[in-house]
Amino acid sequence: MSTVSAASNTQATSQQQSGVAKEPVVSPERFGEEFMSFIQLLTAQVRNQDPLSPMDSTQFVEQLATFSNLEQQVVGNKSLESIATMIGDLHSMLASEWLGQRVSVETSWVPYSGDAVDFEFDLPDGVDKAVLAVVDTDGEAVWSQDLDMSKAAHSWNGETLTGQKPATDTLFEFGISLYQDGQYLGTVAPRIFTEVTDVASENGTMRVGTTSRVSADMSAVRKAE
Repeated sequence: MSTVSAASNTQATSQQQSGVAKEPVVSPERFGEEFMSFIQLLTAQVRNQDPLSPMDSTQFVEQLATFSNLEQQVVGNKSLESIATMIGDLHSMLASEWLGQRVSVETSWVPYSGDAVDFEFDLPDGVDKAVLAVVDTDGEAVWSQDLDMSKAAHSWNGETLTGQKPATDTLFEFGISLYQDGQYLGTVAPRIFTEVTDVASENGTMRVGTTSRVSADMSAVRKAE
């Protein structure tokens, strides 16, 4: 008892001298119990969803992205290894909901496959002109065109300023310049339409792979309507 009291007094004195009180430390066991309860609840919701009216997985992805950042710490503690396993199971379940889905991915760089590149872009209010610019890896202009503002979706069929089709697997940078009343407002990246081929966790971040060979963080992916 005297030892505990002395330690407590020493800690209190140290805090008074520093002027900063130390935050209480949550034990790994308590953290594990709370985290396990959350994961179990989330797992139950996903497993018991109505297959004819599945829940929107976006909110689960956002929460998993946050908790995945703790995954490395979790794995390092043997008492919490089961939580890491459950995170992996949830990743697998969510992946099954995205696989094969047509999505739009925000990206500037697109490898040309020989097929048309279909895309959309976020259009701010007031914009009355948008110009697509395609350049190669050397920064040389490949194509430029005014986009039809009445359409939500657009396409580049591989046409170039020289009239020659680019080679397959050539990497291009896409940029869409926005204007209002003739004044340049800025350049945005397009959202490429593609299909999800895989979903994986990389260093705590959920990423998707696609048929267009564009990979991106889940936060940059939307299910196409």
